Amino acid sequence: MLVSDNGGGGTFEQAPEGAHAARCIGLIDIGTHHGEYEGVPNKRRQVIVRWELGDELMTTGEFAGKPFTVSEFYTLSLGEKAKLRQVLTSWRGRPFTEDELRGFDVKTVLGAPCMVQVGRNAKDKAKVLAVMSKPKSTTVPPQVNESVYFSFDEFDKDVFDSLSDGIKGLIQKSDEWAARSGAPAAAAPEAPMQDDDIPF
Repeated sequence: MLVSDNGGGGTFEQAPEGAHAARCIGLIDIGTHHGEYEGVPNKRRQVIVRWELGDELMTTGEFAGKPFTVSEFYTLSLGEKAKLRQVLTSWRGRPFTEDELRGFDVKTVLGAPCMVQVGRNAKDKAKVLAVMSKPKSTTVPPQVNESVYFSFDEFDKDVFDSLSDGIKGLIQKSDEWAARSGAPAAAAPEAPMQDDDIPF
């Protein structure tokens, strides 16, 4: 999945606030979605990035004893003001080169360690506030959850079928899905998607 500078329901134990040793375990391309910002129509190709917090384990429910995971939506862009570019720059600990800006394969961050700052949103759900490079003195535990990579650029039906119904529903609302299936995309969300709307 190349990125460039182009100008569901239920109660879940929430990841604790603070800075955590983490590892990227998921990159899910949900395609291009149409929305509106301050009355102006726009469209954004988006990706969900997921991290495993190796230093914090869940204590309740069917996943007790497994690491917490946190996720965030990003526009798939390395534009100067793009949030994904800011996150990747902080994560890597260095700015992008001109060559990288012309085409950086985000798949390379799968399995990569980092520090993730977790806070809370208005609904008191865990929210990714920042992603930073890992200090040399910090050890990130081995990965527990299987990595998940889905991209329209390398479409894999088995991976798509393995995703939650909520995420599959988001993907099926995209322009890319409509082009692939030959059918109109499902109705788009009325408002831009936010971190607490990720349907796991």
